[in-house]
Amino acid sequence: MSFGLTNTPAIFMDLMNQVFRPYIDSFIIVFIDDILIYSHSLEEHEQHLRVVLQTLREKKLYAKFSKCEFWLDLVAFLGHGVSGEGIKVDPRKIEEVQSWPRPTTTTKMRSFLGLAGYYHRFVEGFASIATPLTRLIHYGAPFRWSDDCDVSFHKLKTALTTTLVLVLLSGSGMYSVYYDASRIGFCCVLLQEG
Repeated sequence: MSFGLTNTPAIFMDLMNQVFRPYIDSFIIVFIDDILIYSHSLEEHEQHLRVVLQTLREKKLYAKFSKCEFWLDLVAFLGHGVSGEGIKVDPRKIEEVQSWPRPTTTTKMRSFLGLAGYYHRFVEGFASIATPLTRLIHYGAPFRWSDDCDVSFHKLKTALTTTLVLVLLSGSGMYSVYYDASRIGFCCVLLQEG
């Protein structure tokens, strides 16, 4: 299938969803041409892997072996590191954020905020921290770097490089909801036992 055509990724994604429909969100996540298989144990993973490979064979779909990775404890998937511990920022992105120079134009600021915004769920109070920076990208606003911008930029970089790990909630224990709201943003965090 030619990937130069406008609708090709959407059509291919639809095909993959149809092929793996019985297994999606059970032990498979599909995103365009990436297939992520997750399991609770090595034995279970072996069975899931057999199911996926057999399904591909039956539907006459092929995977390039050199692009496949098997039996990984940590998988980089859509900019996140996914493991048995939970979901965290991809370690390669952490290095990128640490070395990010101070933005000097609106375009460069949008670029930084785009990356930071993608990981906002890992940063408590993200909207409040980013407020001085988002003011710089408003239409018609002059790009004037201030001390508040500098503090915000370094605070975001630190928060993004020392991130929390998101994990699934267990069935027992008390839950707490922490929220943060201002005129320009709202954020909630659900915590279990701190």
